[in-house]
Amino acid sequence: MMSARKRRKKVDTEDTEEVESKLKVVYSDKDVVVMTAPNEEELKQILLDLLSEKPMNLKELHSKLSGIASEDKIRRALASLSEKGQVTLLDDGRYAKLGTE
Repeated sequence: MMSARKRRKKVDTEDTEEVESKLKVVYSDKDVVVMTAPNEEELKQILLDLLSEKPMNLKELHSKLSGIASEDKIRRALASLSEKGQVTLLDDGRYAKLGTE
């Protein structure tokens, strides 16, 4: 039986791979892969994709996008999406994509 920690790590790895699959690879070899950071529109789409799975708070989003986008960029993108009526901030501090349950 897989422990909760190992399951969580596997899920986090899958999420990271899903996000990274949307980024352009600039260089790769056997030791390193260099990708471009997402622009503002790409980041918004990545956030919408993540939030369509489940509501998340800023800390959870930042951990999934660690090394890809700063907390400030994530916060700005969320504010923009909120202004456009695409996401909302729930009472418990989590963000949710509107139109999903």
